[in-house]
Amino acid sequence: MIIELITIGDEIISGHTVDTNSALIARKLLDIGFWVTYKSAVGDDPKRMEEVIYQALKRADIVIATGGLGPTDDDITKRVIVKVFRRNLVFHEEVLEDIKKRYEARGIKMPSINQNQALLPQGAMFLPNRLGSAVGIVIAEGNRIFAALPGVPREAEIMVSEQLIPYLEANLRKEHIRVIKLRTTGIIESALAEKVKSLPRLPENLHLAYLPWYGGVDLRIMSFGQTKEMATGPAENFAKQLRQVAGKYIYGENEDTLEGVIGSLLRERHQKLATAESCTAGLLAAKITDIPGSSDYFERGVVAYSNQSKMELLGVTANLLEEFGAVSQEVADAMASGVREKAGVDYGVSITGVAGPGGGTTEKPVGTVFIATSSESGIRGRKLQLGPDREMNRKRSVFAALELLRRTILGIE
Repeated sequence: MIIELITIGDEIISGHTVDTNSALIARKLLDIGFWVTYKSAVGDDPKRMEEVIYQALKRADIVIATGGLGPTDDDITKRVIVKVFRRNLVFHEEVLEDIKKRYEARGIKMPSINQNQALLPQGAMFLPNRLGSAVGIVIAEGNRIFAALPGVPREAEIMVSEQLIPYLEANLRKEHIRVIKLRTTGIIESALAEKVKSLPRLPENLHLAYLPWYGGVDLRIMSFGQTKEMATGPAENFAKQLRQVAGKYIYGENEDTLEGVIGSLLRERHQKLATAESCTAGLLAAKITDIPGSSDYFERGVVAYSNQSKMELLGVTANLLEEFGAVSQEVADAMASGVREKAGVDYGVSITGVAGPGGGTTEKPVGTVFIATSSESGIRGRKLQLGPDREMNRKRSVFAALELLRRTILGIE
């Protein structure tokens, strides 16, 4: 079965808005055994929109478009749809009444322009929008299904999950797919591939993809089968094999995050942590507290940019700073120990470095970062030699510090 996604909007083509809809829809479809074959994007030009939709309908069994269903003049998707399918726009009083009620509930008078949203293609099935006023549209013609969804990401997500997915599952045959994503860090892609080479050759119905990003490498396992069992068994067996060869580098599965995994470990152990940051200026603390309920285990975060603040807030000595410099393993160790002692917690984590773009020296170029953890088992430190990009250096430093903390908690080298 061939599926094509179409993203509509000048804002997408111009780069002012990032297309997150197609990625989300593709993942949702994959979860139920539908594999996306093509993705297209087109601006708000009726002729070009027609060309893209015609082309998609020629080669795909399912076409899903997002965007252009609003009430303004540049929302022209419905006009293009009726031209492509040779239908009329029909006014639906019940749709207009629903839109009016939504505005009334917010204490706002509905602008008259919103009446346009009650004009919908003749003979189509409609998908109610519980968050907005743009109604989703589904047209089943011949052996093909065409769906048009609102472009607002949250509206599209809910409409796909709650309405479009159940419709497709009920009306189309599909191949079962089992997807397992193992999340690794602390090992580069090529080194990970070397470990995987030791495993038996994969069968034809099982695929492995390496998905590198700044925090590590995700291993995505996809297994296909005519039944759920035929797809699930090979994927889970191969995941076990991967855990055997790359166990200590795997911190989670599927949508797990490193900060979430650490939070669960600390909560299970009834332990707490505190952070001390220089070049990352609170990004580590922010990442940890992105997790709801993090107050259970996060006690405090100290941002100590200057040498003076490192001495006053963390107890780093002037002699240490003078001898080794603020960007050093010795100072990172002292920062981790200082924040742990002053906060009275189980773990202290620190980061100090040269994020860039300036401030580097021959001895300590931009991208030189030191991280450390302090616990009852002692101090663990690590030097990072990153690149010239300030934002990426800060992000990678935070991730590396979190991974060092995970390993400290679990006693992994």
